[in-house]
Amino acid sequence: MARPIKPRRIEFVPKNTYFYPVGKRKCEIVEMDLKLEELEAMRLKDIEKLSQEDCAKRMNVSRQTFQNIIDKARFKVATALMNGNAIKIEGGNYTLNICKYVCNTCGFEFEKKYENKNMLCPNCESNEIICIKKSNFCKKNCKKNI
Repeated sequence: MARPIKPRRIEFVPKNTYFYPVGKRKCEIVEMDLKLEELEAMRLKDIEKLSQEDCAKRMNVSRQTFQNIIDKARFKVATALMNGNAIKIEGGNYTLNICKYVCNTCGFEFEKKYENKNMLCPNCESNEIICIKKSNFCKKNCKKNI
């Protein structure tokens, strides 16, 4: 059984999601689908000029996975430009919000999307879990206000 794909963290969702060549009839246009995480990989590496390691950390993936994502993205964009294809940006396996959780019952730490409500600890199935980032943020801000 294959491992489930871990959601990739993205920080940018484009307003413009469709690009097409001028001068081609709609019936002649072939679309290339560019996933949001592929666009994010190109943004981090090619626009922000981050190292591969930093890009991988920002997207919450391994360096090898990041390299695979950006290779696919660059191939799709180059192919679209060379062949006069349209580029449609949508979908993928991504999240805008990932948090590191700790279970107050068993101490198990894990990462998940924090859009999910009513989460249980994957280790002991307790609902006594806390997002570490949120709790650290609160502790820092609460100390300043005291």
